[in-house]
Amino acid sequence: MTTNTITDPTGAATPMSPTEAVERVRNRGPEVLIDIRTPVEVAGERVDGAHCIPLDELPGRVDEVRTMDGERLLLCRSGKRAEKARQILADAGVHHVRVIAGGILAYAAVGGETKTGQSGMSLERQVRIAAGALVLTGVILGFTVAPGFFGLSAFVGLGLVFAGLTDWCGMGLLLAKMPWNKRG
Repeated sequence: MTTNTITDPTGAATPMSPTEAVERVRNRGPEVLIDIRTPVEVAGERVDGAHCIPLDELPGRVDEVRTMDGERLLLCRSGKRAEKARQILADAGVHHVRVIAGGILAYAAVGGETKTGQSGMSLERQVRIAAGALVLTGVILGFTVAPGFFGLSAFVGLGLVFAGLTDWCGMGLLLAKMPWNKRG
């Protein structure tokens, strides 16, 4: 099993260009891909034959990735969640993975074959809708019921700032566990 990966001078794994990823899939087949998006997102657009291991399930499925031969490519919508997945795997001692820069959006844009199906709402859109609804609810209740409800809006705002600074979104992780984001 290959355990080496390309690294930059800081030691972080270097993302693979979408063009290189398309070529790798053409040469080795789609089984080199691990799609870490939610099942709903995968149902909307996918690479046939890719392994679907949602990010929230990855810690419990590390051994599954560990037993895969050769280098694997991590795929999400834009590349950010795939980098989180790479870090989870690296922390577990799995180093034969690379992130596809730009995710499935970039992969498809350079000619990677994808199939579209029943469209689902991306996790990012769900977070924006939920955060906006909570802020709006806090403002409305703050004006109409009690000023203490403005705290809800402040809490959501603080959570969004935290998510922006740390690139960790608790609301996104919670929404990923909702029934509508699971296989049905």
